[in-house]
Amino acid sequence: MLMKKNMLFIAVVFILSACSSSHKIKDSNGWISLYDGKSFDGWKASEKPGSFTIENGSIKVAGVRSHLFYDGPVLNHNFKNFEFKAQVMTKPGSNSGIYFHTEYQDKDFPNKGFEVQVNNSHSDWKRTGGLYDIKDTRDVYVNDDEWFTEYIRVEGKHVIVKINDTVVTDWTQPDGFVPVRGHPGRIIATGTFAFQAHDPKSIAYFKDIMVRPLP
Repeated sequence: MLMKKNMLFIAVVFILSACSSSHKIKDSNGWISLYDGKSFDGWKASEKPGSFTIENGSIKVAGVRSHLFYDGPVLNHNFKNFEFKAQVMTKPGSNSGIYFHTEYQDKDFPNKGFEVQVNNSHSDWKRTGGLYDIKDTRDVYVNDDEWFTEYIRVEGKHVIVKINDTVVTDWTQPDGFVPVRGHPGRIIATGTFAFQAHDPKSIAYFKDIMVRPLP
């Protein structure tokens, strides 16, 4: 009887533990959730944490410049080859971004890594899906106030960005590549992901944040 009670206790602990970390469990296709939809567990904001809140299960980005970095346990928040996707929505006139191969930085815009643009109608002409200051796009593929999927794939030195099912960016870092002026750390390496709060008038939302590591 005592053994049965001990086994039951162990089973309950296991189930509760699994539930508490459910946002890190792989699905049948190998995708791993990085966001639990209710807390900033596994995420770390830089200079102005108040620019990030949770609203209806989504990360709301609204406020002065700041960046929210993935700082959780999946691959010790250090990714090289991967597929990444998130559901994104922008409000009119908003500017944001998704960084990859970056690292936590206390203030300013991240020096390390690349920014994938999130901007459908801001005064900056560089639109959603472009690789900022590397391979930008003027074309607008989605509207404000609508959810869309932003997908990033990095394999070796090859980067693909899709908006929904449309390839917006297909770029391979050339041999002997020299980072563009002003972005010395914008070079293929390894690192984590981050969302950008650009300015107080820019509002964007992120949810269903997933990664699938590649060999």
